[in-house]
Amino acid sequence: MIEAFIALGSNLGDARAQVLGAFDALAQLPGTRLLARSPLYLTPPWGVLEQPPFINAVAHVDTALPPHELLDALLAIERAAGRVRDGERWGPRTLDLDILHLDGVAFSDERLTLPHPRIRERAFVLLPLHDLAPALQLPGQGRVADLLASLDTAGCERLP
Repeated sequence: MIEAFIALGSNLGDARAQVLGAFDALAQLPGTRLLARSPLYLTPPWGVLEQPPFINAVAHVDTALPPHELLDALLAIERAAGRVRDGERWGPRTLDLDILHLDGVAFSDERLTLPHPRIRERAFVLLPLHDLAPALQLPGQGRVADLLASLDTAGCERLP
């Protein structure tokens, strides 16, 4: 088993329900156990600004799935939620799941880079990740608490 952190986000349809459903879907993956779920955050869009705000969260899991199998499983959960990948980056989506970090894994290929290469730029990822693992050291990027301290979190709201 390997410890992993997965980002969840949605801004189309019932975004809260999409994210909560994704937590449940992660818990059902073979060889995977959901250890913790972060609070939900309402966050402004990133990249393409003319779209609805997002609901974001992070899941902490233990998994026996190798990195690319985990990625394929996440893509299947997205498709089941109605996600269509049309090549548009940072646009609206029913569900987005990203592997942020796999303990002890650092690599990059044409399909996957670990840890996620843009964590340090994204308050919508670091806020919920910080709730779960503030002391987590991300290879080549730094400690989660330090990364979060360097970002503007204006507009990000923790939901009840």
